[in-house]
Amino acid sequence: MITLTPKAIHELGRLLSIKEKSPQSGLRLAVRRGGCAGWQYEMNVADPEAGDEIVESGAARVIVAADSVDRLRGCEIDYSDDLTDAGFKIHNPHAARSCGCGTSFETSDEPQDAVADGEACGTH
Repeated sequence: MITLTPKAIHELGRLLSIKEKSPQSGLRLAVRRGGCAGWQYEMNVADPEAGDEIVESGAARVIVAADSVDRLRGCEIDYSDDLTDAGFKIHNPHAARSCGCGTSFETSDEPQDAVADGEACGTH
């Protein structure tokens, strides 16, 4: 379903030890219409909802929203600690293009009026 890099496992485990709401809490990941390229990722620490899929690796738990499973299947979650772009990063095999912010993408089967791949949001 979804894989996590060793760095993402470490950082997510650390985050959950600080912010978990309950023993079932995890990084809940969903895809919603919006963003510069048509689809955008939503991430928050939450408990699973009915139908969600759960991926666990060590102390890291990712909860994939039931309505987003198809768009997130095969994704890899990484963590970047770059000074200007720190946070969890999603490498999505279903993304044909993405905007410069890295939180918005377009699929090849649903063309949008999106920015060029890698172009910064708000510059078009």
